Amino acid sequence: MKCLYCGSENLKTLETRDSPDNAVRRRKECADCGRRFTTYEYVETIELMVRKKDGRLERFDLNKIIRGLQKACEKRPVTTEQIHALAEQVRQDLTRLGKEEVSSGEIGDLIMKYLKKLDRIAYIRFASVYRQFEEPEDFRRVLLEVKK
Repeated sequence: MKCLYCGSENLKTLETRDSPDNAVRRRKECADCGRRFTTYEYVETIELMVRKKDGRLERFDLNKIIRGLQKACEKRPVTTEQIHALAEQVRQDLTRLGKEEVSSGEIGDLIMKYLKKLDRIAYIRFASVYRQFEEPEDFRRVLLEVKK
């Protein structure tokens, strides 16, 4: 960064604090001309997009994950807090990937990874919809997988 007044790169940060709008406020002073100014740093957020199976692109919606988990966990000993925590973990994992676009398959795989640890029956329910089971043999394969 350069001084706004003289163009010098010889700057000193006098004070740093958080501002109410999720920014970092820094008060700076130029060592060459002595003038002071304030800068604000903002986190640049990129909206995560989801590529659907049919090729459509839509915004990532955490509520869709929560609704799917609620259906899979209905009448199971899984709390609302656990559902929200699982959905948030999926969101964080996707954010860590650093990609602007993820496939719906990547999201489903992450959900299944965590759901398998949380509740095996809910996992089977979710898998039956996510993997579009059509035959009883599909359930048998997942049951064998869960027993491992």
